Amino acid sequence: MSEETTNLPAPDQPERQTMEIGEIMALLPHRYPFLLIDRVVEMTRKERIVAIKNVTMNEPHFQGHFPDYPIMPGVLMVEAIAQTGGALLLKEIPDRDSKLMVFTGIEEAKFKRPVVPGDQLRIEVTVMNWRTRAVKMRGEITVEGKVVCEAIVTCMVVPRVRA
Repeated sequence: MSEETTNLPAPDQPERQTMEIGEIMALLPHRYPFLLIDRVVEMTRKERIVAIKNVTMNEPHFQGHFPDYPIMPGVLMVEAIAQTGGALLLKEIPDRDSKLMVFTGIEEAKFKRPVVPGDQLRIEVTVMNWRTRAVKMRGEITVEGKVVCEAIVTCMVVPRVRA
């Protein structure tokens, strides 16, 4: 198996602390228009992850939210936090191709500023509690150093049911 397939470093190589879009897509089942992270820029196993999302006008939710004042829906920012944390969690699951990560809770979600096309989200997620198949994480999204969203999310890995 290749390193990309197993996501494990070669024995003589340090673990990578970043992920490009192809590596993210190998971990998360989400695809356009619902894949909400573009790159991982920092990662510490089972502790912390930082991802980037570039917000563009051509995203479909801007057609209706709101046509004359396009702002990113808050629920999508919380989803971006969960996806970022999910990348950290799923990296640790050896049989992840047969699993899905699902929300089990959202707490203390706060939306402090609007996010508009042209913004770059920095999504920082810190693990609060880690179990083998479940994790509780605190997420914070900033744009140009200013907090736009924060939330605590809990997620669990469940079997993927194939149709």
